Amino acid sequence: MQTLALKYGCNPNQKPARIYAAQGELPLTVLNGNPGYINFLDALNGWQLVRELRRATGLPAAASFKHVSPAGAALGLPLPEALRRAYFVPADAVLSPLACAYARARGADRMSSFGDWISLSDPCDEATAQLIRPEVSDGILAPGYTPEALAILKTKRQGNYNIVAIDAAYEPPALERREVFGVTFEQNRNDLPIDARLLQTVATRATDLPEGARRDLLVALATLKYTQSNSVCYALDGQCIGIGAGQQSRIHCTRL
Repeated sequence: MQTLALKYGCNPNQKPARIYAAQGELPLTVLNGNPGYINFLDALNGWQLVRELRRATGLPAAASFKHVSPAGAALGLPLPEALRRAYFVPADAVLSPLACAYARARGADRMSSFGDWISLSDPCDEATAQLIRPEVSDGILAPGYTPEALAILKTKRQGNYNIVAIDAAYEPPALERREVFGVTFEQNRNDLPIDARLLQTVATRATDLPEGARRDLLVALATLKYTQSNSVCYALDGQCIGIGAGQQSRIHCTRL
């Protein structure tokens, strides 16, 4: 069993706190900083989301998480000039596909993404790190970092920015458990794949779904899988453009 001590639990008064692997080793390596309990909840949920989007579409993906729900999620599609300006991407910035995914995930709702946790489907490159550097963010998880990207990210938050690497080959056990008030809950992990097979039956009168619509439906479905219920998601052009989550009413999710 491998144990990793945390900064604190859900609240600063909840100490000590840790994460550990009951079997085998943790698939995580902290490269910088000292993440807390919610940081890792965001990181691991974000990783599942971007990994699922990568597998479903073949494109790099990024997610911006806040308090265990995504504030944004997107694929690495080229960024039009209008979105560059709207998302505050410098005019001279050189954008990789992964950087485009991050710009879209962060830019769609910058207010909700303020102080977020970033998850990336691919190793973080210099172009993506350059976009992350000026943003207010709690940390990042990716399956690796180029030396240039790691050096840039380590300058954030006076050198205390949380940087975590994950083993991309890691697969969790089929059963998952959670303890609440001394009672242990057990269930099969939600491993239903979000992929094109879900779109074989079209429920509308118009049955011809354009390829772009299929891609955007996969983005929305994968995002909702890792969003706290109730939840509503709007997706367009390979990214979420609105996510309402965690409300008692789906009407209020839609208004959000």
